[in-house]
Amino acid sequence: MKIKENTINKYLILLLAVSALIRGILASVIEFGNDEVYYWTYALYPDWSHFDHPPMVGFMMQLFSGNLLFSSEFFLRLSSIIFMTINTYLVFLIGRQVKNEQTGFYAALLYTASVYAFVITGIFILPDTPLSLFTFLAVLQFIKYFQTDKDKHIILAGLFSGLAMLSKYSGVFIWLGVGLYIILYSRKEFKNPFLYLSALISALCMIPVLMWNVNNEFISFTFHGNRVGFFGEFHPEYFLAELVGELLYNNPVNYVLTIMALVALIKGNKFIADMPKRLILCLTLPLIILFWFFSLTRQILPHWTAPSFVLLLIFVAAQLSDKYEVKDNYLIIPKSIVASLGVLLFVLTLGITEIKTGFIPLNFSERSKTVQRYGEGDFTLDMYGWRKIKPEFQKIREDVINSGEMKETDGMIALKWYPLANIDYYVAYPLGINMYGFSDPGEIHKYAWINKDRGDLKLGEDYWFLTESFDYYEPNRYLKPYFNEIIPTDTITIERGGKPAKYVFVYMLKDLKKMPRTWFDEK
Repeated sequence: MKIKENTINKYLILLLAVSALIRGILASVIEFGNDEVYYWTYALYPDWSHFDHPPMVGFMMQLFSGNLLFSSEFFLRLSSIIFMTINTYLVFLIGRQVKNEQTGFYAALLYTASVYAFVITGIFILPDTPLSLFTFLAVLQFIKYFQTDKDKHIILAGLFSGLAMLSKYSGVFIWLGVGLYIILYSRKEFKNPFLYLSALISALCMIPVLMWNVNNEFISFTFHGNRVGFFGEFHPEYFLAELVGELLYNNPVNYVLTIMALVALIKGNKFIADMPKRLILCLTLPLIILFWFFSLTRQILPHWTAPSFVLLLIFVAAQLSDKYEVKDNYLIIPKSIVASLGVLLFVLTLGITEIKTGFIPLNFSERSKTVQRYGEGDFTLDMYGWRKIKPEFQKIREDVINSGEMKETDGMIALKWYPLANIDYYVAYPLGINMYGFSDPGEIHKYAWINKDRGDLKLGEDYWFLTESFDYYEPNRYLKPYFNEIIPTDTITIERGGKPAKYVFVYMLKDLKKMPRTWFDEK
């Protein structure tokens, strides 16, 4: 495929528009995943920080939903749609800044093809959404600074780095990477007072997060410290799972192209200037190597390294621009980039079809064939069927209230942050029911604070309990010590493709006689 060199901007605008349109449609038709719907609570109960993450993702959901005036999935995900569009343009600018416009355009195409960029940060609403925006803004400013020595760029870079850290703690790797670059290649920068001013601006951005943690005994840092570690039993299968996850999250074609570009750099190929090459390596490799090390002993999530991999696509784009030079004013779109975009399209089509129809059976265990465990193992059910629960439960609840067995004011409980937030967003909150977490913060996360905001659990009160078959919690096992009576009430069948996909079991919990022990009790 060829395009005229002077039409790059036109095709870039077309890429941005088509990408935004597709992602906007998907954002409106796909139900929230577990993490996304949990972050809705950040917008519902805003704070300077939260149990799991800094506050930025909640602020973005508030901003783009009109402070939850428009609370559908589309509006709560709107920042992802907009930010990924901006990110694609920023990747183009970075590529153009480090080499040429052709590199920028290739980088924008490769970035669009990344599953992490297009889906995880471009459709779903996660802390990675604002993290990616502010990271690219910071990287662009740092590159401009080291190329021009103009102090305005490093001041802006400090601000954007601070906002990245307010999005996700891993944003600190921006400064670690820049610091490493300065130590290795540009020690004269230590004489520049604006470097320290820039770092100070970043630090000031984190003051609200630090103060929140001080007031809450650093529970957020403790939580994340327990998720990673330098010591533990060696588990090579965890490391293998991490590599496979990275391959899938970053698009297999992009992943292979990235490795090829890094190998070419090691061999001494000069397809990118030394300054941006060294800076990008310092910004990306430490994070990747550190999380690979953690994965030798702990299970980690593949998207933790993805911010580094999408930045490494600049190398791929620069290498391809050398290989496919502009001739006769025509720009060749490499087959590898076309293949990468094709993989993304295939993944999207397959994923949406599976979520909506379940045509591929994913519940392989024998246990999943029983009613109470039906659908277990099918991860696509995380994003299917939640909208169907409310109307069915509403009928059940109205009948029970009319019979006098429960009151309109009775709340609802769940045992873990997932499915606490799912049931809250799709069922409890729309029906005006207070949803409570019934465990310690390690299990219910932000709901330990939400419980307090909602008046907390009360002895002697009755509560509803809903549990799904594909993630079933046996109420007698978990709740019997706390309630005088547990009454099975009804079962809701959630169908997909004309057949049952999962079941939702409805219980009445009568007379709370004992409160669960919480972290607040130990303070």
